[in-house]
Amino acid sequence: MLVVRGGALGDFILTLPVLAALRQAFPDTHLEVLAYPKYGELAVASGHADASRALESRGLAGFFARKGELDRFWSEYFAGFNVVLSYLYDPDLFFQTNIARVSKAQILVGPHRPDETRSEHAAVQLLRPVEKLAIFDADSSPRLEAARTRALGGGEVPPDSHRLILHPGSGSERKNWGEPHWRELLERWAREGQWEIELVGGEAEGDRLNRLAHGLPGVRVVFNEPLPELAVRLAGARLFVGHDSGISHLAAATGVRGLVLWGPSHEPTWRPRSDRFVSLRHAGGLEGLPPEVVDARVREGMG
Repeated sequence: MLVVRGGALGDFILTLPVLAALRQAFPDTHLEVLAYPKYGELAVASGHADASRALESRGLAGFFARKGELDRFWSEYFAGFNVVLSYLYDPDLFFQTNIARVSKAQILVGPHRPDETRSEHAAVQLLRPVEKLAIFDADSSPRLEAARTRALGGGEVPPDSHRLILHPGSGSERKNWGEPHWRELLERWAREGQWEIELVGGEAEGDRLNRLAHGLPGVRVVFNEPLPELAVRLAGARLFVGHDSGISHLAAATGVRGLVLWGPSHEPTWRPRSDRFVSLRHAGGLEGLPPEVVDARVREGMG
């Protein structure tokens, strides 16, 4: 079986229940993902997939064109699967049609982006295609049990843990709480020195992490850590605080307690799928969320 998934990190994390459902229903079947390499690496490391290949490979270009010239290696690759489940944006069905030219696989198609007008969470919508394989009522919560086991041996975070992980960014500025607010809290927490504070992020944050941590003792920056290692780091924290972002979904999947400063996104569709995560909203939007309110919620979570 092959699952093809593009999109951002959050999209991929919310597709992990699909992989888990296929693994549970067909435990002896080879399960592979075609995705961006860092996401495929996470799927393999977490046991959700047996192998992965890179979605941006040049040889795949012909599969996205009408009657494209199809690379021999990739033609043979697709011919090796019995089921191909694609979540790619393919409005003209070029990819689907070209796969059918070289493979006898059953081709299933899922939404590349969930429908926010429906009452279902994104993870639930992404599971709909596997019903054609007689998989119903699958667990829709992404779970990275391997990361939690590596971090904690399968147990709980020790009550004397003081590690607070923050992700003060996202893929969109409109989802971000103001940088001056983050800095105000970091300065306060650094002066008190009660917690070990880590700021995590990647290219989307640019220099934000270094600006926020500049001159503050005890505030550490973790930049561009491989996702399997970042998942382990998150799983071992006392509390995670972030925005509506892929890293928040990653954190939720590890089982860590979390607080999300929620912005304009449609929460019923996109909220992290974990009963250990809480969304903090403000009537005036993120820009109106007072630092003292966030401070109080973080102290509650770290207590």
